[in-house]
Amino acid sequence: MKFLTLPADPLIRKCVIAVLILLLLVSIPLLFSLRFLHSPVTTLHESITFEVAAGSSLSRVSLDLNQAGYLRYPLLFNLLAKWRGVEDAIKTGEYELIPGLTPAQLLTQLVRGDSLQYRITLIEGWTFRQALDAIWQSDKIEKQLQSRSMAEIANLLSLDVDNPEGLLFPDTYFYTAGTSDIQLLQRASDRLEHVLATAWETRLGALPYASSYQALTLASIIEKESAVGAERGHIAGVFVRRLELGMRLQSDPTVIYGMGESYGGTIRSADLSRVTPYNTYRIDGLPPTPIALPSMESIHASLNPLPSGYLYFVAKGDGGHIFSSTLEEHNEAVNRYQRQSAVQ
Repeated sequence: MKFLTLPADPLIRKCVIAVLILLLLVSIPLLFSLRFLHSPVTTLHESITFEVAAGSSLSRVSLDLNQAGYLRYPLLFNLLAKWRGVEDAIKTGEYELIPGLTPAQLLTQLVRGDSLQYRITLIEGWTFRQALDAIWQSDKIEKQLQSRSMAEIANLLSLDVDNPEGLLFPDTYFYTAGTSDIQLLQRASDRLEHVLATAWETRLGALPYASSYQALTLASIIEKESAVGAERGHIAGVFVRRLELGMRLQSDPTVIYGMGESYGGTIRSADLSRVTPYNTYRIDGLPPTPIALPSMESIHASLNPLPSGYLYFVAKGDGGHIFSSTLEEHNEAVNRYQRQSAVQ
């Protein structure tokens, strides 16, 4: 085994020794830093949630982590971020710190914005108000719209109408803490716009709609008329044929929507006679806006109604309907199903 032999010249020997000492002084902290940055955060025995507030600087975040006991050497953490060039790239949000997580991994997590995700599902058939109320139930949502009218919300969403009813796509949406209600609504509105535009481009020809908005309005009525997906094409067919023939739609869900908070669970004959913009027993054609959030199935049905001779349908009481081509057949179906159920 050969050992390092120092030069005989005293001056050169001193220089070599000085270089070795310098290397030692540099390598020890470097090795210590590498070990710290790539070793697990030892104080974590279970997963915890750490929040990076909006506007927080890297030094503020590392100090908060240190004071909470999750980061032993914040200066080294800051130096790593500067070396990577990401000291200004950390993202706002809630982060899950798990046992075994290293400071280097934590920094990557903060830069990528791999924050905790929450979810909300907007249900088909809901009204816009029901969707907004569901969003407001989350304490992770920043509520900016609680004092806004529907017309103001429609304007904030850049919609061309004063009533935003039906202009959200029912789906599951993921969000992070601090997301605002208007941001979620905008995503759902943009999604609906894309879905409707795509469906409109592939629609069946010669439909009695002046715009895709009218098709959406009928889709919302179809949505409220039946929960049976296989029937929606026929329900759409009935309504489209009625529009083409100049017959009134006579849809109970539109009556209910027009009644608003006065609806108590039952439609009376007086309600059918009441004139509202949504009472399709009293108005010709479509109501002025959708009445609910239509599903993809209902949008497709409104733009691709099934051909038949049906002009009427009546609920059987089990979620399904009986379809008829003549008023006589329809009255028999009403006699058989609705009046019998009323007696029972």
